[in-house]
Amino acid sequence: MAELRKEDLWLMADKLRNNMDSAEYKHVCLGLIFLKYISDSFERAYREISQDEYADPEDRDEYLAKNVFWVPQEARWEVIKSKAKDPTIGQVIDNSMYVIEKENSSLRGVLPKDFARASLDKHSLGELVDLLSGLEIGNDKSKDTLGSVYEYFLGKFARAEGKLGGEFYTPRSIVELIVAMIEPHDGRVYDPCCGSGGMFVQSERFVEDREGRMDGQLAIYGQESNYNTWKLCKMNLAIRGIEANLGQQNADSFHNDQHKSLKADYIMANPPFNISDWGGERLIDDPRWSKYGIPPTGNANYAWILHMLYHLAPSGTAGFVLANGSLSSSTISEYNIRKNLIEDDKIDCIVTLPGGMFSTTSIPVCLWFIARNKLKNGYRDRQGEILFIDARNMETEPYEDSRTQRQKLL
Repeated sequence: MAELRKEDLWLMADKLRNNMDSAEYKHVCLGLIFLKYISDSFERAYREISQDEYADPEDRDEYLAKNVFWVPQEARWEVIKSKAKDPTIGQVIDNSMYVIEKENSSLRGVLPKDFARASLDKHSLGELVDLLSGLEIGNDKSKDTLGSVYEYFLGKFARAEGKLGGEFYTPRSIVELIVAMIEPHDGRVYDPCCGSGGMFVQSERFVEDREGRMDGQLAIYGQESNYNTWKLCKMNLAIRGIEANLGQQNADSFHNDQHKSLKADYIMANPPFNISDWGGERLIDDPRWSKYGIPPTGNANYAWILHMLYHLAPSGTAGFVLANGSLSSSTISEYNIRKNLIEDDKIDCIVTLPGGMFSTTSIPVCLWFIARNKLKNGYRDRQGEILFIDARNMETEPYEDSRTQRQKLL
């Protein structure tokens, strides 16, 4: 199989979308990449099982034992590839998605199944199938490659979609910084607005880089309100073999908390900034606000802070992104909550970031880090203190195709 740089793969795939909106093409492209991954992983396992004279390569239990998705014959990539030039290619792909979901309960309701729609050009779809057919992305050596391609595509689509794209994607450099400061190594990790799962991916990467991956070392919990983004997250994590509890369905963390009893050791999040219509007037008596104050109904920033603090374990730590306005907002309710958090010694660190880190907003942003108990967290030397880091003038690396958006901190 040919080796193809993810940058080249993006350029080639992007040329095939014709006049299709990025938001629509995203699910076509990422869905096919995921399907190719499932097929390649299956084919590799199939070859291994076939070499064992006592094993049956058509026995689904053999694949269950290897933690590989079972792919029935009619859904395998060779079938899809053979129909790439056929006008029915959309229906062929949809059928494959339906069959794979039926045979793998963890994927039920997750895979995109609208490739047969009239608005999707079947010639371009077939070309995208041919493009992916030339790249093997489902074996052990290339699992990280596929994850990298998937993550790269998520970022490219987020930038192409602008503000709406930011609902499912946090820039990798920001995720890496939060994870590096939180240092999740053992316990429960939670993201109440998990988007496409970048915080979870980087947490697993942190553990692998420093300690080597161990099953059960991190227990992943997440929630996402947008249905399509919730599905993207499940696919993103499945590609990397990360098991996660994302709730029974997509849901609003404020009004339909899928993890009510969870007390997490680590919380990482990039909540949507300054949401005014979050329904706070229906939650005036909510227990999450009982200690530090009721957040304003016109802005959800402090509701997110209190939601995350409520879900922290006794020695838990949280790191999250907020608009800079959260540091100095003068509304009475936010002022009182901020004052109460400081007096109760819950705020550990504040980092102000350079501009241009997000393609989706020009609002200046900062990172908050809070600790349920600084003594238990090992921050004995910072009890009663808050560390402030001014990184606004820190050197950054821009994207090649942008003068204003920054790719990462240097």
